[in-house]
Amino acid sequence: LPLSHDEVVYGKGSLLRKMPGDDWQKFANLRLLFGYMFGEPGKKLIFMGGEFGQWDEWYHEQGLAWDLLEHPAHQGVQQWVQDLNRLYREEPAMHQLDFSGEGFEWIDFRDADSSVIAFLRKPATGNDFIMIAANFTPAPRTDYRFGVPRAGCWRELLNSDSKTYGGSGYGNFGGMDAVPIPSHGHNYSLSLVLPPLGIVFLKSEAPAAGTIPPQAEPALGE
Repeated sequence: LPLSHDEVVYGKGSLLRKMPGDDWQKFANLRLLFGYMFGEPGKKLIFMGGEFGQWDEWYHEQGLAWDLLEHPAHQGVQQWVQDLNRLYREEPAMHQLDFSGEGFEWIDFRDADSSVIAFLRKPATGNDFIMIAANFTPAPRTDYRFGVPRAGCWRELLNSDSKTYGGSGYGNFGGMDAVPIPSHGHNYSLSLVLPPLGIVFLKSEAPAAGTIPPQAEPALGE
């Protein structure tokens, strides 16, 4: 998903301006787009001005509208992109195998009615998986179950609907424990809150030392 200057010149409009809905939905959609781009395998590209949600398309004879950063909504987009870049650098699952199918696993891509998808990013070694779930509608989803490959806590690393980024604050209270309920071909699952026009990143963490994870029934097929 490279978003080069070709997307924001010659009357095409800026990324933010292209988004449907009212202003709140436009900003939420832009954060969702950037989160989805960083979540997918492959190298990342955002053209100048997109990283803080410039309203006007790029024009080579004038500078960027830096004054927009006086407004919280634009500050939120800028902070979101900064945090996505940090996650991409710091988490091996986000970059080590971005050229290989071994670093990616679909969890769910079939729920067209709800416009929800989820997938895993995997590191070259170890089990520090990152689960990414996106809701492409303005309706929040609650108790949405996804299968996961590990027991233990799945910590919410990033949530595009956080109030820090200008969102409404729907989330998962920092994370949750996987339960032994099979789903999507895995023995364990999470029941998540998916924010409106939002995307969440969760990282698997091993159960605390000395604890035994609950035993699951064998996973059911798709």
